Amino acid sequence: MELSTKSVVASLEMSELKSGNGGSSEGEDYESLPSHASLTTHMTAGAVAGILEHTVMYPVDSVKTRMQSLQPDPKAQYRSVYGALKKIVRTEGLLRPLRGLNITVLGAGPAHALYFTCYERLKRTLSDIIQNGGNSTIANGIAGSVATVLHDAVMNPAEVVKQRMQMYKSPYRGLWDCVVTVTRTEGVAAFYRSYSTQLTMNIPFQAVHFITYELMQEQLNPQRQYWPGSHIVSGAVAGAVSAAVTTPLDVCKTLLNTQENVALSSVQVSGHLSGMANALRTVYRLGGVPAFFKGVRARVIYQMPSTAIAWSVYEFFKYFLTQKQHQLQHQHQQVLVIQDEGTEAKTGPT
Repeated sequence: MELSTKSVVASLEMSELKSGNGGSSEGEDYESLPSHASLTTHMTAGAVAGILEHTVMYPVDSVKTRMQSLQPDPKAQYRSVYGALKKIVRTEGLLRPLRGLNITVLGAGPAHALYFTCYERLKRTLSDIIQNGGNSTIANGIAGSVATVLHDAVMNPAEVVKQRMQMYKSPYRGLWDCVVTVTRTEGVAAFYRSYSTQLTMNIPFQAVHFITYELMQEQLNPQRQYWPGSHIVSGAVAGAVSAAVTTPLDVCKTLLNTQENVALSSVQVSGHLSGMANALRTVYRLGGVPAFFKGVRARVIYQMPSTAIAWSVYEFFKYFLTQKQHQLQHQHQQVLVIQDEGTEAKTGPT
């Protein structure tokens, strides 16, 4: 019994040393969720981060969708994000920039829960294989790419409905009317018409996103301690860079999602436009190279705070859950010591 007590005390002392000011493992403990964290923990953190990311800046996303219109109505032409929001509110009502928010929330929760869960688990597994548990850039890239496939499989139908409801003079009365009408007139496949383009855009987007975020963290927070300022700045820069370089593909995705009738009719496209190659050709025919960067400013303005919010919320959850886990472990060890001491008092030393 004496050996058992000493081993528990030794474990407690080591834990206290690591959590002290001079401990070197603080960054490692914080960097990822506890290895035995439940699936629910990953999914909850991811869902909250995803919902906040998409909802806080949603009005700007609505403006971005309209500014990417290749043949906009004369009454829906805007020079700036602020000017667009002001005009939409004045002419269409205060809540018009929020139209489609409900389907975004319904999609973002499960999509980001899957995304972060897959990313964390796969990143840890691949890092163990590639770099013996270290931070592997290759592992991060592969994990992010696989997670993107799952994320977009859930989010793509929500994106189709959202963007159709965001467009000027949208013919749909609401969420359910949009879903029923699109299904009846274009078939279920319409909800995945832009899926290949979405993946083609999001895989490089996430690659640039994670690389930029990690590079910024290396400069601002090399110890990888919990510092909200570094996560906000790193997330904002990562969002801005990745959004800017993938805007051409986002324009194509918007055209495939909205099937903008006026634009397609002007270049004599009959039926429904499908496929990334067709979208790229159509965008070029409608406006040349500049058309691929329509709405780039709105996209960057939207992504900067959105990505900053997502990272800061997710990193907070990681920090909070890790600290909570340490507290529970410490309390459990103290209970073991007390129990061992009580047993010794009753039986005497062996």
